[in-house]
Amino acid sequence: MTREILVLYYSRNGNTAQLARLIARGIEEVPGMGARLRQVPPVAPVTEVAQPPEPADGAPYVDKQDLVDCVGLAMGSPTRFGNMAAPMKHFLDTTGAEWASGALEGKPAALFTSTGTMHGGQESTLLSMAIPLLHHGMLLVGIPFTEAALSMTRTGGTPYGASHVAGAKADQPISEQERELARALGRRLADVARRLAEQA
Repeated sequence: MTREILVLYYSRNGNTAQLARLIARGIEEVPGMGARLRQVPPVAPVTEVAQPPEPADGAPYVDKQDLVDCVGLAMGSPTRFGNMAAPMKHFLDTTGAEWASGALEGKPAALFTSTGTMHGGQESTLLSMAIPLLHHGMLLVGIPFTEAALSMTRTGGTPYGASHVAGAKADQPISEQERELARALGRRLADVARRLAEQA
């Protein structure tokens, strides 16, 4: 039986989506574990305009049942002034029923982000995403310094989660170290989720 981890993201220029796919690959390297890729819809400038039920490209939009079904969560957002983007915050703000029921309690979670500049707020964005997950009772998984790429990277990658420096035009390719760290985070999250699920 394959246990799934929800890899949930918002991506405007495609960089956070690329990190999501790398984390999903890492998850699927762990025997018995699978990744369920989902994205949050953009926030419409006019709230009366409904988003289409499925995006034009990329992963399907997330459903609250995805949170219930999966044994773990990897969540990613680009940085907006050192914080998560509005669509991710908006989605999290709608999870009150899941908070009340404890749907995420005791499940492991990991975080990822992409920024335009080296000092564009990667770590504060990851920490901002951690706060609501802690309120949900989730167990946070980071990247330990035993991952050699964490000490070698000259672009993205933090102990708080995977990250990428996309550049001012969002056109910088994901570096080898960033790739390694994203996959390592996926593997670590999947390994923790598998162990917890086997003990339940």
